[in-house]
Formats: sequence, C-alpha cells, structure tokens
Amino acid sequence: MDERGPKSKLRFFGRRQGRKLRAGRVSLIERLLPALRVPLEPGKALDPWAMFAKRPRRLWLEIGFGAGEHTAWQAAQNPATGIIASEVFVNGVASLLRHIEEGGLANIRVHAEDARPLLAALPAACLDRVFLLHPDPWPKARHAERRFVSPANLDQFARIMADGAELRIASDHPVYKQWVLEQMAKRRDFEWRARRAADWQERPADWPETRYEAKAKGEGRTSLYLRYRRRPRD
Repeated sequence: MDERGPKSKLRFFGRRQGRKLRAGRVSLIERLLPALRVPLEPGKALDPWAMFAKRPRRLWLEIGFGAGEHTAWQAAQNPATGIIASEVFVNGVASLLRHIEEGGLANIRVHAEDARPLLAALPAACLDRVFLLHPDPWPKARHAERRFVSPANLDQFARIMADGAELRIASDHPVYKQWVLEQMAKRRDFEWRARRAADWQERPADWPETRYEAKAKGEGRTSLYLRYRRRPRD
C-alpha cells in the first residue's frame, strides 16, 4: 500500500500488517482504496461531506474497524449515512474493501492511517456517532499513554461531535474497562447513557457482534458496551 496520507510526527504503536496478503486482497487495495481514501492534506481542514458522491444526511466515524464487518453492517443498514472508517492494519483494510465491493456499499470512506491526524482535520460538530470498539488495551501501566481513550483524543471527540451525538466504546479487557470508565467519569462534555445494568451488559439491536468480540466470548471474556452522549455546548 504505497499511497499514504500526510506525514505525522505522532508516534504510532501497534501492528500495521499481519500475514502476507493474498493476490486478491492486494488487488482490492490497488483498485478500490485510491478512490475511497479520505483525502487528507497537511495543514488543510477536511470537508467530510464532499467525499461522497451524494451528500450524506449524517456522518459517523469508526476508529479501528478490525475486519470491517461492523462498519459494513452499519453502512448497509444506514445508506443515507456517510461512514468514515479508520484502521492502520492493512489486512483489516483489505477485508473492509471486500465487504464494500461485495455489498455495493457507496457510503464508506477509508482512512488507512493513524486516526489522530484525521480527528484534527475534521470540522467541529460534524459527527453524529463515533465507534471505538475493542481498541488495543495496552494493559501494562507503563503503556497507559498509548491507550486511545485519553484526554487529548477525548478532547477531539468533544470538538468534532455534534450536540447529542453518541460515542460507543466496547472492551472485553478488565484493565481497559476500568480505564474507560475512569476517563469518561472525568468528562463534563459527555453523559453516560446507562440507566440499568443491561445498558452496558447487552449490545443494542443496532450494534452487531464483531469477529473479535465473538472470539473473546468464546474464550470466556465478557464485553462492556458503553454509550455516551455529547452534552450540549454552552
């Protein structure tokens, strides 16, 4: 994958590629990704609505989409919504492109790089929903600064999410569950939507199970489903 977005001085931790891609997956990246890539340019704000042939009614963002099955499901169920999907793992990008081609999905745009420059480039209050499902937990205390749920990234979420927008976070890792709850409890710009235990123990009907989540469940790990509302700005 030769084409890349603007260079960033941010340090990235994590894998960018797993097993060698089969020829068909390489072909998908070469054929589809150039047209679907989010057009970030250094120092320039992004017009996310202009990326789509038909202006979407609303914009959603998924960060770390894994194999892309959740992104593809949401796109198919919400054709009037433009979905921006961010993932650095090349194998996952190829998997999402397969879903896009097979499903004829025209409402997804892909950012195949670190999500942080994308967050910085998005205009204020443009997103109606953000998904952060099963991010890398970085469970060791000395790696806590690598966790995506951080004050800096939550500040960006608060900036780019519209009043009333929803932030969905899922994790099966006990350290990360506690971390997210602690970090979000410090925020005054987000309100936890839970009113009863089922609200964080059960996935809503419009929140399909991901491949990773199914694997975690099979290994006896229980996921936490957190939904936060962006409080109205003063």
